[in-house]
Amino acid sequence: MNVLDHQLKSNIYSFGYDTLLKIGISSELAHYLNAVLLLMVLFALLYLVDISLRKLLRISVIKIVRKSKTRFDDFLIHNRVLKYVTHLVPLIIAKQLLPVIFIGFPKWINFTVKITDILIIVAVTVLVKAIFYAVKDYLNTKKRFADKPLDSYFQVIAILLYIVCAILIFSELTGKDPYGLLISLGAASAIVMLVFKDTILGFVASIQVSSNDMVRVGDWIEMAKYGADGDVLEINLNTVKVQNFDKTITTIPTYALISDSFKNYRGMQKSGGRRIKRSINIKLGSVRFLEADEIENLKRIKLLKSYIMERQQEIATYNHTHVDDPTMLVNGRRMTNVGLFREYVKRYLLNIQSTNKRYAIMVRHLQPTEHGLPIEIYTFANSIVWAEYEGIMADIFDHVIAVVPYFHLELFELPSAADFHDLFADQYHKKTNS
Repeated sequence: MNVLDHQLKSNIYSFGYDTLLKIGISSELAHYLNAVLLLMVLFALLYLVDISLRKLLRISVIKIVRKSKTRFDDFLIHNRVLKYVTHLVPLIIAKQLLPVIFIGFPKWINFTVKITDILIIVAVTVLVKAIFYAVKDYLNTKKRFADKPLDSYFQVIAILLYIVCAILIFSELTGKDPYGLLISLGAASAIVMLVFKDTILGFVASIQVSSNDMVRVGDWIEMAKYGADGDVLEINLNTVKVQNFDKTITTIPTYALISDSFKNYRGMQKSGGRRIKRSINIKLGSVRFLEADEIENLKRIKLLKSYIMERQQEIATYNHTHVDDPTMLVNGRRMTNVGLFREYVKRYLLNIQSTNKRYAIMVRHLQPTEHGLPIEIYTFANSIVWAEYEGIMADIFDHVIAVVPYFHLELFELPSAADFHDLFADQYHKKTNS
């Protein structure tokens, strides 16, 4: 024990040790009890320091924050930077006092100091990460960065911090130079790339997405392969989070935005108009030339009156010059019911307020099919709000479908069970009557 007495240089340790000896505890047991008691006192002291510092900093800093005009300090508090700072101070104190407590146990001094150093490294890493995330939250409040994938960049920073933390901890445990470990990692780069493949791909993809301005937070995108059709909520290092219109959440790998195709509706949202591209099918057998009295009747339609008069004059002039036998309708030029119908629909679209006149307005034929002659309406609604857009489109087609009979045209639709029932019923009645 003389050797031990010689090593007990700390007055604090000696005081506790001597006190235990005076109350009748054996020297060997006093040796261990003294270390345990001092360790308990140290933990209590560190806890009090942590609590006191936290309250002191909170009171003083909150006063400064309230007077400050910038929001950056608010984000520092939100990300618990003060809390991590107060955790760091007790660890530094512990590193200084632990050798005193374990002065009688030389083998334990290096171990406890190493553990304390590791905790300090972790605390500093967490503190730096919290500061970076406060910076990220602050940048998100700026319009310049609001639509940028900041989450991806700061996730990369966090990963780098964790890697540095792991290297420093490994160096502390092994006593080796961190530089040598980095060289070893360089030699094992193939394994590292395999382990972090998704992270590397996601990071590269997020940079390309940002630099090429392909997707922003808030964009409406559609990606059928992943069942995504909604607004982008987050662009992270590995995933893009999309809230679909049915309020479900779809996650897409970030690199899929580079490797696969998707539809971004940002241009439509910026334009102030959303495209309407829909057709109705006209029964081919109902398409024909119009008689003179039918043309006169259609002149009563205000939108067509001037057009019909111009066309009549144009057709009459042409036929007078080029047609020898006007009694045959196929000779020369004639107005058809479907032609006037197309012109009416186009003028109708130009006259209503719900279409965006800055963009194309077209009414055109498509390739005839077994379902008739498709007449396609191609225009843009003047609203990008989904419900309003659907209402505008419905109003247009309600009107268009309703006016079809006025042009002596028929809409094509496949026969239903009721149609077959009526047909067979008519045939049955004819047979019974005959």
